[in-house]
Amino acid sequence: QMQVAESGGGLVQAGGSLRLSCVAFGKIFRINAMGWYRQAPGKQRELVARIISGGTTNYADSVKGRFTISRDNVKNTVYLQMNSLEPEDTAVYYCNAVIQSTRFDRDLEVWGQGTLVIVSS
Repeated sequence: QMQVAESGGGLVQAGGSLRLSCVAFGKIFRINAMGWYRQAPGKQRELVARIISGGTTNYADSVKGRFTISRDNVKNTVYLQMNSLEPEDTAVYYCNAVIQSTRFDRDLEVWGQGTLVIVSS
């Protein structure tokens, strides 16, 4: 019933920029958090950046100062602006949202299918 869909991945040279977008849709009463995770080949999925409903953000140390997460509450969309990209940022990036479908339901975690980011050296 609730889904998220990512877009914006692609191939970029080191030092370049990309912006990822993720929209949540379906039966949504409230989105309590949205964020981005990534999984590089042979590695575990890790948190990249997250923003909660009050606007508080947190970032992985490896992306601080280079990536910026933002959210449009009207559009149920979260963005990840990625600057100064490095080959080590190459990964599949997954959108994650914590959503209540009605005021009586508990939070449900929803994941996207992922979007591939490749940074060439």
